[in-house]
Amino acid sequence: MSKTEDFLTAQEEQEIVQAIVAAEKDTSGEIRVHIEEHTEKPPLERAQEVFLALNMQNTKDRNGVLFYVGVANKHFAILGDEGINNVAGADFWNSTKDIVIEHFKNNQNKDGLVKGIIEAGKRLKDYFPYQSDDINELPNEISKG
Repeated sequence: MSKTEDFLTAQEEQEIVQAIVAAEKDTSGEIRVHIEEHTEKPPLERAQEVFLALNMQNTKDRNGVLFYVGVANKHFAILGDEGINNVAGADFWNSTKDIVIEHFKNNQNKDGLVKGIIEAGKRLKDYFPYQSDDINELPNEISKG
């Protein structure tokens, strides 16, 4: 079994998808999770590539958020699109990142992602509240590389 398959069980993946659904109920922001085994690139650079490959830049308000995990390298990054970066401060993602990393250190991978996703949804709600005409523009799923 690969490290990627060991990182989360199928049940845990479903719980993460449900956290995405719950977080997106209060915001027009779009949240995705991408997990891959290994990359030679720095985590933020790789997250930017994945962000574009998943077409996350195509949201109406440019408010997509990617949680990127490189399992073998123990890499983690949160990447928000320019719509978020234009209205939020430089430390916008720090509390969310800290929640996830603290859980990862204790091998609580699912809990870290779930709590981070819920926190991201709360933070996004302040700038991008849910609108009655919102369309879920991106699939609620975990992508793997």
